[in-house]
Amino acid sequence: MENRDKHKPNAPCVQGRMAKFMEPCLLLLLRGQRSHGYELMEMLSFFGFEGSSSDMATLYRTLRQLEDAGVVSSEWEEGSQGPRKRVYELTKDGLLLLDNWASVIKQNKDRLIRFLETYESPQSDQKERLQ
Repeated sequence: MENRDKHKPNAPCVQGRMAKFMEPCLLLLLRGQRSHGYELMEMLSFFGFEGSSSDMATLYRTLRQLEDAGVVSSEWEEGSQGPRKRVYELTKDGLLLLDNWASVIKQNKDRLIRFLETYESPQSDQKERLQ
């Protein structure tokens, strides 16, 4: 694999696989609040996104996909200073998608906890834990 994890340079990178998690985070951030891209990127730091150039690219690509799917809408807004900004907001279908994401995340929460508990347990206990 070409990409490597920044925390362990010789390990294959899995961080890019978490990019899909940006979608429910964006939907949640847009619930009840219109925002532009840079505001969204700043707020995404709460969920662990660092604002790197790859995160920014993923942000705008995801917003375009969500808009194409009709779950987010946008319009250009005149700013008091600087250039116009595209402002995004959630649609009714976006609220439904957010609800669906929340359900899936809740269902997978237990799986993730079991995975981490098994990972963190001694290997000698792993077989017993899995039975």
